[in-house]
Amino acid sequence: MNKLTVWCIFLLLAGSVQVSTAQTSVNKIRTTAGIENTSPNFIDGISFTPDGILQNTESDGTKSIKANAEPAVAKNKDNQGVTSNPGSFIEKLAGIQFKYAMMLDVNVESLKNITLFGFIDNWLGTHYRMGGTTKKGIDCSALTSSLLMAVYGFAVPRTARQQYQATEHIKKEDLKEGDLVFFNTRGGVSHVGLYLDNDYFFHASSSDGVTISSLNDNYYARRFICGGRVEE
Repeated sequence: MNKLTVWCIFLLLAGSVQVSTAQTSVNKIRTTAGIENTSPNFIDGISFTPDGILQNTESDGTKSIKANAEPAVAKNKDNQGVTSNPGSFIEKLAGIQFKYAMMLDVNVESLKNITLFGFIDNWLGTHYRMGGTTKKGIDCSALTSSLLMAVYGFAVPRTARQQYQATEHIKKEDLKEGDLVFFNTRGGVSHVGLYLDNDYFFHASSSDGVTISSLNDNYYARRFICGGRVEE
């Protein structure tokens, strides 16, 4: 057998080996891609679990690295923190609007002061306590003074009578959101609430606690004195 023949046989055998190796590699890739990886280990030494990330240590143990990042916080124009999850934020606002639109029997679109109804939602159901100023118990004038400061930035005196003296008196038909409403429940100006809409007002009742009532209820209709508008 001459040298030329030997060289040709060598090249033929070498080519066959390369083709076989390449084909085996392709088949391996296809097989790996076609089988679902049921192991939680996707990177050497690291496991992804529902509780976070477990990373193998040099001593064959594991240490937990939490993968749950805190939600980003954006700032509104008043530099107050607002969650960056717009879906849940919008759902919460919509829920408050629908809730109070039903209570006041008004259109949802008319409730634009979300800060006001957020304050109301936070205090609704709080017990009444004469002289109280906290969630453990609050009286009518403490509630209105706290609301006016928190929602509108208005400072008013502490008692219902002082608030009556410090406001511009208006008729029932001229009331608008944010006006105070005064009542004679036990002689003179002795009760105060804050007008909302559609003859409903927010107040701390001695019998029902912090609640929403109607000016048209017999009890309040008979005792209504006037409205009071805070001068800016």
